[in-house]
Amino acid sequence: MIDTHCHLDFKEFNKDRDEVIKKAKENLTALINSGTSFEGNIKALKLSKDYNNFIHPSFGFHPLQSANMNDEDVDKVLSQINKHIDEIVAIGEVGMDFFYVKDKLQRNRQLDIFKKFCDFANEHQNPILIHCRDAEKKAFNIVNQFKDIPKVIFHCYSGSLKTAKKIEDMGYFMSASTMIDYSKNHQELFSKIPLENILTETDSPYLHPVRGKRNEPSIVKLTISKIAEIKEIDFSVVDKVTENNAKEVFNI
Repeated sequence: MIDTHCHLDFKEFNKDRDEVIKKAKENLTALINSGTSFEGNIKALKLSKDYNNFIHPSFGFHPLQSANMNDEDVDKVLSQINKHIDEIVAIGEVGMDFFYVKDKLQRNRQLDIFKKFCDFANEHQNPILIHCRDAEKKAFNIVNQFKDIPKVIFHCYSGSLKTAKKIEDMGYFMSASTMIDYSKNHQELFSKIPLENILTETDSPYLHPVRGKRNEPSIVKLTISKIAEIKEIDFSVVDKVTENNAKEVFNI
């Protein structure tokens, strides 16, 4: 099992981070700790060094920040990514969030910054890990313009089946989070997405199947279990295919 998207650097884990990681190591092959800011990227890198060959870092710039950030802030993160390009497994999470951001100018700002990160991933031929809430079609249309990005991952995919089919046709990946355990919409959606295009994640500390509880990487097994249930195949098959997908995508 591999959790392809979590945030163990967040303050929610300050009191028991080592214990959570120890539990994860007992159950998982690896996990991807996704950075969301300049400071968060630093923490993600440190965790990867502390837990070498188990925690793998991605460096990103969350779209909820990007709506109000200036070019210097963006360039600072791009420079940081460039400096550590050989130590990270992907660029992200980056993207657009139109669920929380309604202002047209701020949405356009998110879009412009997302294009910058796509261009960087394209130039350096790095996988890109996309956050796109209520903007899945737009994000697909943008990233699809960059032909040298080796792998594209739509983190916690929640878009339409029509867009999912386009993502599938391009050989991109969609990750199913622990939200699938309680969301009928996600269950219906991923029942129709081929296993070969699916990754598994928790988005810890968020999206625990029990509202109000803190999520953690070891709970990714519930994602795998639910996918197996809705597709009516063995847990071991889902586990093997999605783990191999993750190893291929992130080269781990």
